[in-house]
Amino acid sequence: MEGANGEIGQELVDKANKLFSRRVDFLLSAPQLKFLPEPTVPEIAFCGRSNVGKSSLLNAITGRRSIARTSVTPGRTQELNFFEVGEPTQFRLVDMPGYGFAKAPVKVVERWKQLVRTYLRGRAVLKRTLVLVDSRHGLKPVDIEMMKMLDEAAASYRVVLTKADKIKASALTEMREKVAEAARKHPAAFPEIHVTSSEKGMGIDDLRAAILSDVEL
Repeated sequence: MEGANGEIGQELVDKANKLFSRRVDFLLSAPQLKFLPEPTVPEIAFCGRSNVGKSSLLNAITGRRSIARTSVTPGRTQELNFFEVGEPTQFRLVDMPGYGFAKAPVKVVERWKQLVRTYLRGRAVLKRTLVLVDSRHGLKPVDIEMMKMLDEAAASYRVVLTKADKIKASALTEMREKVAEAARKHPAAFPEIHVTSSEKGMGIDDLRAAILSDVEL
């Protein structure tokens, strides 16, 4: 398990890596709440602005090349996508619709927002949400809006910086500190900021372990 200061133990890292090397399968897409799977196992949700690298991170975490579709077209994910991990299923990963500059009609975007908001507030098996933020750009107003939504839903979350290989180390350190300072103002935010690169594999082992830690709470 994680220590009191948020450090990840090697034993947990090894356990998480072993688990993700086994069965990970797509379960279903839920465009409406009535299509949600039965809440029988813990769930970890992923959210972030369009093109933040969410699909790439899901692929990296699960060790699959295309379990989550990647696209240069913002707003491609229009529903909640569920993936099962483990045999038998130990938990699920939930890919949420990208937010921000989604290329979709206003009514459709509002419907997505309602779906996400209701899921966050009412899903008893939701253990943690991962809010993905592009390391190059930091927190944008839409990210803060999402964080406030999570605060209001009392849904605890981790902030995950993506594409960390795309900026210099000094700039990355500065961005991490800046984002951590902002996160401390949000009651539902986890204090540790995860730094990842799907392309280079940076931070993936620790994030897998953090997910497993959250699942086992």
